[in-house]
Amino acid sequence: MTEPRWVIHLPTTITSRDAAIDLVDALRTSLTHVPVLDFGEATLSEEDEQSRRTRIWCDAPVGEPRAGPGSRRCTRFVGHPGGCGSTRG
Repeated sequence: MTEPRWVIHLPTTITSRDAAIDLVDALRTSLTHVPVLDFGEATLSEEDEQSRRTRIWCDAPVGEPRAGPGSRRCTRFVGHPGGCGSTRG
């Protein structure tokens, strides 16, 4: 049986969606060396709408292999123009 994974909910005092995205992006940049964090799955929600979450990054598979440990994921924002890749933005 696989052990459950845990999600950390970290409330902030930020009142702007864009500022919240900037904070998550800064956290991803500064904590990229911590292998147990999966920033590709990061989501945002308003304080009183926590069941309605918004994805931040595309996180689609990039290149080969398409799945499995060590596969690369798109690090661009959701809805980005052009193809997926590891270029941010």
